Amino acid sequence: MHPMGIIIMFMLLATVTPFIFLYLKRTVLAVVQSILLVGMWVYFFEVAFATAPAAFTVTWTMFYLCLIVAEVAWVMFIISLVKHPAEFNKSFQ
Repeated sequence: MHPMGIIIMFMLLATVTPFIFLYLKRTVLAVVQSILLVGMWVYFFEVAFATAPAAFTVTWTMFYLCLIVAEVAWVMFIISLVKHPAEFNKSFQ
């Protein structure tokens, strides 16, 4: 798989993250992640279609923070599924 494809895969997972935070009843984290998502996608389009911004700019920071927070959210989601599988099954019935 091309490296850009891997990045896009993680970006798509990060895009779903606010919904995971809402499911986990972490509204503040959902709002923070939504703001970081804007910076992540802006940075991606800057890199893809224009010149890459310098390191440690606002969009660069938002890009990497968004990916880090997304991975934390997915781990929290998996832990909640393992701890409370009955609640998860009930929510889909």
